[in-house]
Amino acid sequence: MSKFALDSFCSMESINKRHEDNLKFLTTQANQLDETILDLQVSLGKYHSSNGAGTNGAGSSHTEEETREKILKLENSAAGVLYWLNSHHATQGLDLGFTKDVLGVVATLARVEDDNLSRLMSEYLGLETMLAIVCRTYEGVKALEKYDEEGNINNSTTGLHVAASAVGMKIIGRFLVICLEDLGQYAGEFVADDPQKKLAIQKPKLPNGKCPDGFIDYAVNLLSLDSRNLSFVTSNGQGLRETLFYSLLSRLQIYKTRAEMLQAFACITDGALSLDGGMIKNQDVEVKFPLASGKTNVPAEYIECEDRIRKMKWERANVAADMRRIQELMNYTRANFKGQA
Repeated sequence: MSKFALDSFCSMESINKRHEDNLKFLTTQANQLDETILDLQVSLGKYHSSNGAGTNGAGSSHTEEETREKILKLENSAAGVLYWLNSHHATQGLDLGFTKDVLGVVATLARVEDDNLSRLMSEYLGLETMLAIVCRTYEGVKALEKYDEEGNINNSTTGLHVAASAVGMKIIGRFLVICLEDLGQYAGEFVADDPQKKLAIQKPKLPNGKCPDGFIDYAVNLLSLDSRNLSFVTSNGQGLRETLFYSLLSRLQIYKTRAEMLQAFACITDGALSLDGGMIKNQDVEVKFPLASGKTNVPAEYIECEDRIRKMKWERANVAADMRRIQELMNYTRANFKGQA
């Protein structure tokens, strides 16, 4: 072996050794995360066994079920088909792998405390947006529908239309899909020590510097989210309030009365609603946000434990991605060396 070849071999071995060391370190880190996640999940399981309740409280399931039933009645909509498939895939033997990045539809991803406010916000967003399918990634969006070279739906592959056709259903018309990766996001702070991670948006101010009479809050902060959607939903660790719902509602203001809302006109930038019907879109929306069950009686430790699990799963996914990249580098280095030998 020539001196040049020997030097190249030693250099290649050194690079591979670094890759192997990094891979061992990440493997150890991944195993530690797996063990911690398992321990935390066991703790949550013990809480469920002793209390017989989840983080949503005992009274919320009925109204959430009503919302789902409303969606299922829209059987020719993408949202209706999606929920039918999710509820029957076990008995129908369906492969719904193409929905792995789907979080649900907008109407099922939040709740509100008051039926009137639910109606107002639902009408403001409109039926198409309330039924929009929400995906974590752009890859998840592309998986929902496949197209041929002429732009027509390709029924020979997987996707929502293909799965619907397999069970005798059909999606009529277009449907809206929202990708969290494509959304602008809230860049400010959160309300300190708030378990719902509400956004610390400055209250509106009139020219005299005072907050308008009748101002309740921003619509985005009047939504109640499940703890699993408060953080570590997106690839960079964000939740749905500061991404999806901030994008949809922005700084929409809520007032007690129409008169008070009109008096505050000078400081309204992104629209407003009043509880007595001011500025509502004239659209009949049957699908509404389900009602929240009031204050949850789940202890703060439970919510904190869930948050830690989500964070660790997010970290575990990042470690796995790093491991894949290192393994690809090792394979490339070895193949490149063989090609030079």
